[in-house]
Amino acid sequence: MNLLDKLERKFGRYAIHNLMYYIIILYAVGYVILAAAPRFYFDYLSLDPVAIMHGQIWRLLTFIIYPPNTGLLFFLISMYLYYSLGKALEANWGAFRFNLYYFTGVLLHIVAAFVCQYVFGVNYGPYFGTYYLNNSLFFAFAAIYPNLQFLLFGIIPIRAKLLAAFYGVYFGLTILSGFLADILPAAVNIALQNIGIVSNPAYSLTALLALGNFLIFFFGMRSMRRYNPKEIYRRRTYAKSVKQGQKNAAMHKCAVCGRTEKDGDDLVFRFCSKCNGNYEYCQDHLFTHEHVK
Repeated sequence: MNLLDKLERKFGRYAIHNLMYYIIILYAVGYVILAAAPRFYFDYLSLDPVAIMHGQIWRLLTFIIYPPNTGLLFFLISMYLYYSLGKALEANWGAFRFNLYYFTGVLLHIVAAFVCQYVFGVNYGPYFGTYYLNNSLFFAFAAIYPNLQFLLFGIIPIRAKLLAAFYGVYFGLTILSGFLADILPAAVNIALQNIGIVSNPAYSLTALLALGNFLIFFFGMRSMRRYNPKEIYRRRTYAKSVKQGQKNAAMHKCAVCGRTEKDGDDLVFRFCSKCNGNYEYCQDHLFTHEHVK
């Protein structure tokens, strides 16, 4: 039994079922707050390590209400997408493992914000939002359902693994460019900035830590392979075939003629007390068989 199994047996009863439903509600609250008073989130709810160290500890949780998108149409699309991803992951893993995955991501976001502030001197936490957290859900989904298709722009079908590969390259560039910032040519840095990548060690470490829950679960836990849909289907098919076989198996069989109760409703079977062993006979051979010694 691995560590995850032990944790689930001990703390599984505390897991929040249908967690993504509550997360979506929090995103909706965050959307309303940003629409009504945009500065309120950043001034009082965002993941600001300096403010947290001055007593505003509620920020450790309230930062997760930041919605994936602030435009109404894309917000609604994102809500449906991430709710579907979260439900699929919870159905595949179970509530406890999905809770652990999500809240590990939250914890690593907090660690990343503090490292960014107190190691590199950059207060990047208030602008974290839930970008990396939501992407970690997508990476997990793509790892489990690599061949499921999405409709890009609502028209172009593309497999989850290809989208994940694209995002993987993007985050890989984000991580590498920061650590190589001092040796990259200025033209490369400008080109990276044009696609939203800032060559800064703080941002690189932030991206690496914020996506750490995916790395931990899928590269550190070999047992997660048993949650692959093909493996789940194989186990269910096997269990169903065993159950069906047990249902169809005969309970009584004559040791002489081989008939079972399925050969006729009028057949009666008894064990012979004089035979050495558990030998069962139909009524036609119960008294005429040769006893086994």
